[in-house]
Amino acid sequence: MISNLKERNRFFLNQRQKTLLTIIVAVVFLLCVILGSFLLDEGRIATNLNDRNSPPSLDHLFGTDWLGRDMFTRTIMGLALSMGVGLIGAIGSASIALILGMAAATFGKLADRFISWLIDLFLSVPHLVTLILIAFTLGGGFKGIVIGIALTHWPSLARIIRAEVMQIRSTEFVQVSQKLGKSRWWVAAQHIFPHIIPQVLVGFLLLFPHVILHEAAVTFLGLGLSPHEPAIGIILSESMKYLSSGMWWLAFFPGLCLLIVVRTFDTIGDKLRILIDSTRAHD
Repeated sequence: MISNLKERNRFFLNQRQKTLLTIIVAVVFLLCVILGSFLLDEGRIATNLNDRNSPPSLDHLFGTDWLGRDMFTRTIMGLALSMGVGLIGAIGSASIALILGMAAATFGKLADRFISWLIDLFLSVPHLVTLILIAFTLGGGFKGIVIGIALTHWPSLARIIRAEVMQIRSTEFVQVSQKLGKSRWWVAAQHIFPHIIPQVLVGFLLLFPHVILHEAAVTFLGLGLSPHEPAIGIILSESMKYLSSGMWWLAFFPGLCLLIVVRTFDTIGDKLRILIDSTRAHD
């Protein structure tokens, strides 16, 4: 009886193994999208009036647009471009959150009050509104959208990092180091920073869904990437003119793929958070 139960349990994954498997599958999917953008033939997004307005088929999985460009190729390249913009913007935003979060909890009450006030100020205004204002001020384009993302998506993560640093700072080993005369910089680099790396990593990954969606939204409004780039926001913006003509595939497939990619990043962040949580990782 016991041997049969053990044999049966071999075929079932525990929570940790399921979580790792989900992360691996999600990462492989995202890598396929990125590699696909380099492997696909760029000639398929060139103007070809003989194949314009074609519905989805085996030759054109997502159909073609009014210029005969293959929508599957444009969508994959647009997703890769959005992920590239999201990566740069999320790195900048996570860096700002890390610096301000550690400074608020390390450099005294005055710094903490100022940074907490700054976090509350940015959180009081919707990200998208601030992002549009910054992108418009900087003239749009790649530079405007990346700087806008970096400057608008850090407050929530900074607040989390501040709380983590405050908790670590009250531990015994940090108190002992301070009594031994170690400087704030030494304590922050040797004791605090290594302990908040998991939270920063999870927060960085969870920034991706918001960053990618906001980049697509601002580009859709014409304040983001150049119209010559195969960005998802541009594809969706252009497709709005042709939906009334029955060309539903121009917006349906790019929009669906964008939601799938966003959800994939969200899933990776959630599963990593489960692995880091010691109370749930070994279920």
